[in-house]
Amino acid sequence: MNRLWAPWRETYISKITTKQKSCVFCNILADKNDKENLIFIRQTYAYAVLNLYPYSNGHCLIVPNRHVADISKLSQAEYVQLMDLLRETKDLLQTALGPQGFNVGMNLGRIAGAGIPGHVHLHIVPRWKGDHNFMPVTAATKVISQSLKVIYKKLSDAK
Repeated sequence: MNRLWAPWRETYISKITTKQKSCVFCNILADKNDKENLIFIRQTYAYAVLNLYPYSNGHCLIVPNRHVADISKLSQAEYVQLMDLLRETKDLLQTALGPQGFNVGMNLGRIAGAGIPGHVHLHIVPRWKGDHNFMPVTAATKVISQSLKVIYKKLSDAK
């Protein structure tokens, strides 16, 4: 059996669990400083934000506005808007960055890998052929080819 180890994630997960007293998703939504917080779409029931700890260039999160830990707890309107916003974000990423594919996923609960288990959210990760290589494993380094500010501007301009 082959295993892919991602030891750099432990630092991130440990920092979230030890330092986070309140919900980061609720905090940035309430702050209203979308540019600083990298929120590029804000809707009635959900918003889209760049991930501060991306797996790949353009890694975004689709987050319901209401603090809820499980997708089953979303109202029908919240669920529909979350899915619609996922599609809209995918289209924006396609226009702005031109990826060749996407990973879309959701981690429900700490055991499943949720870094912020109290507030459900979707991940959408743009992918390109050859975008990941040996760097994370051998050098504990991820190669992200553009800054979050550059990607934020591209997504904002693509709307």
